Amino acid sequence: MEPETQQRVVIAVRGLWAGYDREQVLEDVHLTVYERDFVGLIGPNGGGKTTLLRVLLGLLPPTRGEVRIMGRPVREGRRALGYVPQVVEFDHEFPISVWEVARMGRLGHRRLLQRYTAEDDAIVEKALRQVDVLDLRQRPIGELSGGQRQRVYIARALATQPEILLLDEPTSSVDPQVSNSIYELLQQLNEHVTILLISHDMSAISSYVKTVGCLNRRLFYHHGAEITADMLELAYQCPIDLIAHGVPHRVFPMHAHDGRAE
Repeated sequence: MEPETQQRVVIAVRGLWAGYDREQVLEDVHLTVYERDFVGLIGPNGGGKTTLLRVLLGLLPPTRGEVRIMGRPVREGRRALGYVPQVVEFDHEFPISVWEVARMGRLGHRRLLQRYTAEDDAIVEKALRQVDVLDLRQRPIGELSGGQRQRVYIARALATQPEILLLDEPTSSVDPQVSNSIYELLQQLNEHVTILLISHDMSAISSYVKTVGCLNRRLFYHHGAEITADMLELAYQCPIDLIAHGVPHRVFPMHAHDGRAE
């Protein structure tokens, strides 16, 4: 189903090619993300998912093509982005609190050496409350579980007051139960923020996102909510079977020829 025409386009990617040292990782990618969408992208390792996020964040210039965020070039539009990376490396013994980690999201809103303001503190408090870890604000980040830390990193991204939230494998380091709780949190946040995430978890992606695509150098994305057999075979270049493990899901759409879902 195509998005309604009156919806605002927040990310527009046209004919994007990008890569490293003469090797193209993304080839002729086209993507339109509308306001309040919740986009999930899957695909094989090395298929360009993280590379696409790097382009959107302005960390990797395109070889060719055009990228606009909130109708502006990346160097301006990226101010509307909040980013949660796949892996956050840190010393578990380093004495930094949950509050201090989340408050890092305000660094881009201050001049060099400027003190945090009462407004900054109010924004950080709201972000921690949104992800339900405000009661942990004085705890050292190294003492938290993987799921709790991931919520703190989402709070740090929310503290930038983004219009779009980008997440790279947000549940890669947590168990399935915690993973589901994080996706449910993202569904709640999606009421106010557009979300684009990449993941290998096909069943969770198909359960929680609004639209889904497959990326393997080229992007197979049609603003639909199902992961179709054709999309998977085009992206993975081989037949794919999906097995669900007790998670409500919509993997393949109904087939018109016999009315059965596969």
